[in-house]
Amino acid sequence: MSTSSSSPAVQPLRPGPDVGPGPEGIRRVFIRDLVAGCYLGVHSHEKGSRQRVRVNLDLGVRDGGPPEGDSIHEVVCYEDVAEGLRRLLAGPHVNLVETLAENIARFCLEDPRVLSVRVRLEKLDVFPDAAAAGVEIERVRRGA
Repeated sequence: MSTSSSSPAVQPLRPGPDVGPGPEGIRRVFIRDLVAGCYLGVHSHEKGSRQRVRVNLDLGVRDGGPPEGDSIHEVVCYEDVAEGLRRLLAGPHVNLVETLAENIARFCLEDPRVLSVRVRLEKLDVFPDAAAAGVEIERVRRGA
């Protein structure tokens, strides 16, 4: 492949009015591999003792472009999400992984800027011959 010496083969992208996220854009806010102990499970040996779980979250957030004021208050803060997630995991006993995943999704969707959430919740010490067992759900805000 030959290129002219007067123009480079690759042109840098120059943002303009038609390039970049618009009012319909989606920003992904995520938390990967948060590990915590929680009271979870239906079996008698699971009641009354914490089990290790791993949580992965992927939030689809309404994105109107770069934060104009470069302020944390203009975005969905992953630190706030992680703190809320830790509070849920530290809460009372839940029987089903599915129920806890739904509770996590509901918490994430409390912020009106969050359009969708994917929750992957894994129990880490269920089987000696498997790294984890769990569920993954995705919930989308109605009308999003």
